[in-house]
Amino acid sequence: MSDKKILIAPSILSADFGRLAEEVKAIDSAGADWVHIDVMDGKFVPNITIGPLVVRAVRQTTKLIFDVHLMIDDPGQYVEEFADAGSDFITFHVEACKDPAGTIAKIRSKGKKAGVSIKPGTDLSSLDGLLDKVDMVLVMTVEPGFAGQSFMRDMMPKIEQLKKEFNGYVQVDGGITKDTAKEAITAGADVLVAGTAVFGKESYAEAIKGLRG
Repeated sequence: MSDKKILIAPSILSADFGRLAEEVKAIDSAGADWVHIDVMDGKFVPNITIGPLVVRAVRQTTKLIFDVHLMIDDPGQYVEEFADAGSDFITFHVEACKDPAGTIAKIRSKGKKAGVSIKPGTDLSSLDGLLDKVDMVLVMTVEPGFAGQSFMRDMMPKIEQLKKEFNGYVQVDGGITKDTAKEAITAGADVLVAGTAVFGKESYAEAIKGLRG
């Protein structure tokens, strides 16, 4: 384990949507660094979740960084909407994008940080030519769009390799618990996305502290 500050980004997908504003305020008070917002379109992944209107509404509740993860087809066409809604980071899947460099440029043109994500079965070579253009790479440690999956430990070598080649944030999302967080951090993760590992606990502050290691 290193002495670096590990950033915790609770995923509001696991929050109580009937109390979403309160939930976001609660993780802010509990010491979360970012708010992770999963956007699913029912095409790239099977589920459908929130859109720009919800991002805009929740933006009024906190000054935390909004880390928006677009699990959608043709993400470039929605960049402006999510940027205008209050996103700080906009991350898209390389598998879902015909023009990754153009999408990155569009994100940057809106003054936002750009991230690119890869599914477990996608090789790091898919990011060739992109690593010097993005601020963050998100490595999925479960298949996107399916809740309740187990952490894929065989993704750790991918994170280790990425850390050697990339100077930006390495984010890990999927199956993060207090125990698997340690493995991800050891492999080189800088940012941990956590769902029920935070929102499923009685004390959000203790949960967040525990994930940092």
